Amino acid sequence: MAGVEGALADGVRIWLADADGDGSLAVFALAELLRDPGFRPVDGPRLRVPQVGLLSTVPEEQQLRALDLERHVREVETGCPVPGGRTAIKPQYDPASTTLAEREQAKADELAAQGWAGVSRATVRRWRARYHTGGVWGLVVKRRGSTRLDRAAPEVVEALRALLPQEALRSRSRGWKKRMRRETQWWLDARHGVGVVEVPAKSTFNKLIDAVETSVGLQGTVVQRRARAARPMPPFTPMLALRPGEIVMLDSSPLDALVVLDDGVVGRLELTTAVDVAMGGLWGVLRPAGTKLTDVAVLLAQMMTPVVMRPGWDAALSMAVSVVPHERLTAVDERFKDAAARPVIVPETVVVDQGKVFISPATRAACESLGISLQPVPPANGPAKGHVERCFGSINTEFVQWLPGFTGSHVGERGSRAEQEQLWTVSEIQALWEEFLVHWHHRPHEGLRHPLMPKKALTPNQMWAALLPVAGYVPVPLSADDFVELLPVRWQPITDAGIRFGYRTYDDPCLNGHRGQHSGVASQKGLWEVHYNPYDPARIWVRLPKGFVEVAWIHATSVSLPFTHHVWEHICKVVERTSSREEHEAELALALDAFLKRAARKEKLSATERRVVAKSRAASAVPVPEGQLDVLDVHAPSFALAGVYAEPDLDDDTVPNEDDDLADGINDETAAGPAATGCGLLADADGEDQWLP
Repeated sequence: MAGVEGALADGVRIWLADADGDGSLAVFALAELLRDPGFRPVDGPRLRVPQVGLLSTVPEEQQLRALDLERHVREVETGCPVPGGRTAIKPQYDPASTTLAEREQAKADELAAQGWAGVSRATVRRWRARYHTGGVWGLVVKRRGSTRLDRAAPEVVEALRALLPQEALRSRSRGWKKRMRRETQWWLDARHGVGVVEVPAKSTFNKLIDAVETSVGLQGTVVQRRARAARPMPPFTPMLALRPGEIVMLDSSPLDALVVLDDGVVGRLELTTAVDVAMGGLWGVLRPAGTKLTDVAVLLAQMMTPVVMRPGWDAALSMAVSVVPHERLTAVDERFKDAAARPVIVPETVVVDQGKVFISPATRAACESLGISLQPVPPANGPAKGHVERCFGSINTEFVQWLPGFTGSHVGERGSRAEQEQLWTVSEIQALWEEFLVHWHHRPHEGLRHPLMPKKALTPNQMWAALLPVAGYVPVPLSADDFVELLPVRWQPITDAGIRFGYRTYDDPCLNGHRGQHSGVASQKGLWEVHYNPYDPARIWVRLPKGFVEVAWIHATSVSLPFTHHVWEHICKVVERTSSREEHEAELALALDAFLKRAARKEKLSATERRVVAKSRAASAVPVPEGQLDVLDVHAPSFALAGVYAEPDLDDDTVPNEDDDLADGINDETAAGPAATGCGLLADADGEDQWLP
């Protein structure tokens, strides 16, 4: 430290006297002084330890030369070639009588006399600088060749960087390199003039474009680029869940297998799954028409409801013979009496992607009503929910690839005659899927380890049994109002004619006293909260001050068979409006009844009509699972419809809303809710189980 005249040590304290001699002293703790980055000896360079690991990567002669240069550098700076050496200091290197510049020149003259070529005072000065920066490794001769980008014409590199926008090419292909070569030449001609700058030869250009893409992170396929762009910045923190339901991940994906929907129509199913991070539990919903808003609530109901053993299932799948404490759980919740060995949890945090189904306002409302925290991940960020993404691969390996009509993950893996195989129906695949979900929890998972048995991979059931004594179990029965809360929601006015949307009018005397009134919800401009079932458009539920009230469609008695919004959407397309709103709605009801009767009699239908019927009937072909709750079959004796159909896409552009001037921007699909599982067991208001038709 400059300006210090002396220092005395007394235990762990240091006294520093000012060099001006004014008598001022500074007292420091020894540890504090040593930690200060500015504390170092004034004379001589800092002792550097040789980087043995780096030196081992070069030949031995280069190592010896670097160590030799270190001795010369230290002799120039301190006078001693070896720290702590006992040899006499040469006069030309004595720091007390010579300057640093004189010592550098003396060392250059000495090495030149020994036969070193090209050594000057500037060379010695560069050695000193490299030693101070990189130690002995800085004195090793390193040959650095120029890169392909350095050798290429700067104009061509500039053109490629301009034609390869980083953000755009993460989501689209750049095309063939032949096309890029032509576009590069056009860019150069437009910028510098025709023929002024030429693109390199084909082989050189192909290598150059690879180098440019690598430099901006665009190498690989579009999928790989998108994955790298979505990947968060490291370091990564592992996701840790210590109790069942603490973190649950949801996602959906098409099932890589063909199925027979109805009347010979071949299609694919959509699989929506939920994975518990703590114990690897799996729940899933198969739907012919794809993932819809209602599928989220089906998964929530599956997770919170025990599944009853099915006829034909092996006794080993029963919870009574599993590692789970069956008797203790049955004492708390009688639903476990005949249950299969599948975990039951209450989700605390649900992690979803940016899909419309998962981030809709009603999905948030449904989760909020059950005390569940909804956590969306950043857009296109698969690694943020890696547990459920990896689960799809396991499902393909353990389940889907064994099905007839397996298509593979892409077209290149599909057989040429996959459609001609003896395909299974939706009901057959659904029954096998229910059994597979129970088998899944008996299968060891490498990622499930117990601290007391770190070398043994546990099954989800074993992990659940290990965590139950710590986390406990509290039964959560859902009431009829809870099921209504999980249905999709929209906001509508109550007029003198009732509630209108989608060319359907719902009316009932219970609405008297609320017609034309403000609902009290200022954020929705006084509109009323209406829940609807896409599987049963014949009724809706309105939240009045006294609670939910069921309101029927005024033309429900004119339609003799159950229908879905998907079928209603088709009728609205084919029936042209030629009269008033009331008359047109009656015409739609009659046309709907005629269409359903023709479909039931299996009369000759057009290709479009067959597709509509096939998608609508697919879910109704699923057998009724005994003892499983159906969150869509809400208790309503007046309209207990027998069929359950696939939910359609509710699109405002497809089915016009004649009351848009009243609803002003309210979307039909602002809610999430459960999708049907085909069951009819429901707890009534008294808490007793009741079978619905």
